Amino acid sequence: MKKAIQKRALELGFDACRFTTAHAPDHARHFEKWIDGQNHGEMGYLQRNAHKRADPQLVLAGAKTIISLAVSYGEPASAIAEASRPEKQLAGTIARYARFSDYHDVIGDRLKALVEFLNQLGQHAKSLWYVDTGPLLERDLAQRAGLGFAGKHTNLISRGLGNWIFLSEIITTLELEPDLPEKNRCGSCTRCIEACPTRAITAPFQLDARRCISYLTIELKGSIPIELRSAIGNRIYGCDDCLAACPWNRFARAGKMMKPFAKAGLAAPDLLELLELSEADFRERFSGTPILRTKRRGFLRNVCVALGNAGDAESLPALERAAADIEPLISEHAIWAILEIQKRMATREIPGSSDN
Repeated sequence: MKKAIQKRALELGFDACRFTTAHAPDHARHFEKWIDGQNHGEMGYLQRNAHKRADPQLVLAGAKTIISLAVSYGEPASAIAEASRPEKQLAGTIARYARFSDYHDVIGDRLKALVEFLNQLGQHAKSLWYVDTGPLLERDLAQRAGLGFAGKHTNLISRGLGNWIFLSEIITTLELEPDLPEKNRCGSCTRCIEACPTRAITAPFQLDARRCISYLTIELKGSIPIELRSAIGNRIYGCDDCLAACPWNRFARAGKMMKPFAKAGLAAPDLLELLELSEADFRERFSGTPILRTKRRGFLRNVCVALGNAGDAESLPALERAAADIEPLISEHAIWAILEIQKRMATREIPGSSDN
């Protein structure tokens, strides 16, 4: 039955499929301590269902097995370099995973088909599927299933796929033989820790989400802390720095499932063009992508910060218009960006103030 499920998963486009028990995750207590330390920031849903994440039986009573699946969104290094090369100086950076149609929808459709197949194999089985949407400690369970290991950046690393992977799960009442767990293979490497612009990886395997650029540009709904804005650089949706630094990516291979859903123009979009987007323009441009979740107000907040870090005198007219936006969040960050650019301009005008 396991071989049949794996065969069907690969047919549907998944890159890996492994099995583990529905017992409590091995590191549930570490997660609870992480929550107690407020490291999750404003992601209240993590705290509300923390008890379920520590006990899969509270997700599906009578569950026996969790099927852990991986989908690669990796690309050949040459293609990544070409796609990320900005055509203009004032270009923003969007995390690689968001340069596709929303993975929740793409993978979700395949998971539905896989669950249907599963239920045909075990006619009285009950199964639920999740793709980043359910109360499961997916990286913990994926490591126990042998899919990969949690790196020092806290993301899952696959020896065959690197860390450019989406995870998803099926929890089921079918009892299937578990696979052997994967062991940690980070060794003494600390490249991901050193690569983090905001020092959000406070120690090996410990992440303070409140400092993470992905959290700041996606999950955080209000103002970005002033002391962290300069470290964001030109990143306007997420951050790949810790993932890109991982040496296991040398074994990564291009994914099959996501490739047809790549979106053009998202590798290095023009910041000034983005700042002019109306509500309708924003929805049209990013329809069907994960970027919609930030809403216009959050996304243009990020664009303002990027311009504050990378902009010049040519950016000021657009920022001045943004400073008059009806959304206070956009207006606040536009004013900050104007002041940052003006400070840089004033410094350059002072004799003897060059960088030499």
